[in-house]
Amino acid sequence: MSGVRRLGRRWRRQRPLRTRLAVAASAAVALVAVGMCTAAFFVIRYEMFHQLDLNLTQSATRVIQENRDGGPQVVAGECRYLSAPACAQIVPALPAEDPAHPYLLPVSAPVREVATGDRAPYFSNITLSGKPMRMLTTRLGDDKALQVALRSDSVEKGVRQAAGLLAVIGAAGVLLAAGLGYWVSRTGLAPVARLTATAERIASTRDPRHRIELPPGPPDREDEVTRLAASFNTMLGELEQSVTAQRRLVADASHELRTPLTALRTNAELLARADRLTDAQRDRAAGALARQLREVTGLVNDLIELARDEEPTPLLEEVRIAALAEHAVAAARAHWPSTPFTLHIAPDAAETVRPGVPARLTRLLTNLLDNAAKFSPEGLPVEVELTASRRAASGSGSGSGSGSGSGERLELTVRDHGPGITTEDLPYVFDRFYRAETARALPGSGLGLAMARQIARAHGAELTAEQAQGGGAVFRLTFG
Repeated sequence: MSGVRRLGRRWRRQRPLRTRLAVAASAAVALVAVGMCTAAFFVIRYEMFHQLDLNLTQSATRVIQENRDGGPQVVAGECRYLSAPACAQIVPALPAEDPAHPYLLPVSAPVREVATGDRAPYFSNITLSGKPMRMLTTRLGDDKALQVALRSDSVEKGVRQAAGLLAVIGAAGVLLAAGLGYWVSRTGLAPVARLTATAERIASTRDPRHRIELPPGPPDREDEVTRLAASFNTMLGELEQSVTAQRRLVADASHELRTPLTALRTNAELLARADRLTDAQRDRAAGALARQLREVTGLVNDLIELARDEEPTPLLEEVRIAALAEHAVAAARAHWPSTPFTLHIAPDAAETVRPGVPARLTRLLTNLLDNAAKFSPEGLPVEVELTASRRAASGSGSGSGSGSGSGERLELTVRDHGPGITTEDLPYVFDRFYRAETARALPGSGLGLAMARQIARAHGAELTAEQAQGGGAVFRLTFG
């Protein structure tokens, strides 16, 4: 038996899904068809023999009424023909009381038992003169039994004809089941076949722009396979966006690196001929080389930061945002001495904590402050404000710490008094390497704000930009 199971498992592994589904569907429908035909055969056979038994019972009742006081004898013996009445004979309980003439129907021990009342009446099949007969043996008065028989070959012929007809119907049902199984597997797995073909085409061409064609219809009436195809299309869309973003990042990074690398090579070649330069020229070339190295290092570090999608959970800790803001503002004052920075922390936000990575959050605030200082005119302040407000529908809180901000919304704003963000530039201000026309001449790679938004989203926060009233730009960092 285990060998049969292993053979069946091997067969299933070697056959494609469409064949297995067709075989399973065909077997199910064929089993139902054969089962129905078998049940119909037994029902027809039972009804036909039941009708014959009713005729025998009626004939026995008539003979009993006519020969209630008769002795052992053959009452009727012309049942050899289909149209003849039933054969009937009365049999005593004791063989010694049998009549001188022989019986027409066979007499056995069970017949004597019926005569004595030791056995219930019963039906049996016999053969008389080479013809099949159906016989009823029942009790007649005291110590006598009545045997009644009718030709049953017409019934048996009808049973055989029904069996043949049902066998043909069953065979047709099996063939129909095979056709239906093939159609079901072909129709049901058509989206899967398209999905497989699309996946193979993407694997061979490495082009995620291909999509699976979905059948028309409302989304709420889609079946499981259609939803699978739709999910695969969604995955392909995400993959295409990811591949496009990667290609754009590589292209933009290559473009941004080309200029500083060219300058580095020029200054390095210039310093290689230092014996031909004056001391002032050497110092100027060395300073430019060091400056360009810092720019390339910063650009590479920014690219590495942007390549990180999210923070590993073990690195998270409870961070007090107010202390982080104080540290970032202090560092910005040292880096931008000509730009005044003001910091206002609301009392209810001073002790508020959020789960995060301190180094990444510090990088986020530093990028926002550097961006604001870069665009602020000399002498005009960069205003930083941290506030907290009660959420409209407080849940269980996103953090696991004990800070008072578990049910509060925390908001940090950074405002400058520079030229602001134009309406045309506002949708692209967080794009990688995007630089507005007014910022082309300023230092930077165009990655700071993109990195800031990525860090914010990795911490469950949202970073937005807007034009400030009275001029300048406002960047708003909101923790839920």
